[in-house]
Amino acid sequence: METDCSPMELTNNAESEEDSDYRDFEEADVKDMRLEAEAVVNDVLFAVSNMFVSKTLPCAEDVAYINVETRERGRYCVELTDSGLRVVAYDFDQTDDSLQNPYHETVYSLLDTLSPAYREVFGNALLQRLEALKRDSQS
Repeated sequence: METDCSPMELTNNAESEEDSDYRDFEEADVKDMRLEAEAVVNDVLFAVSNMFVSKTLPCAEDVAYINVETRERGRYCVELTDSGLRVVAYDFDQTDDSLQNPYHETVYSLLDTLSPAYREVFGNALLQRLEALKRDSQS
């Protein structure tokens, strides 16, 4: 194996700095997944009864959990990963490894399948925004 430097050129300080940089990067990823989950919640909170990022289930580098209560009072724990969102339990702050629910690319798609009331509220909000845009363009 060829190397660009000899092993003697590497000091313990350099190795610990690299380890520290790597840890900082990992922590930033964890915070970013939580931020992504918070953004998802803020985007659709108006159309559900309750929705929040779980403080009980751990956020990791590649996953966060969101608790959702639909307007029909259905309770779900939703996993957010790079693959998308999927229901992992039918109650808050839980996971059920036996569930094999499909991933949804967007929170809109997920909620559309879980909640007819979400679909109605979201559609009405969209219609109101379009009507407001039409009024603004006419004035």
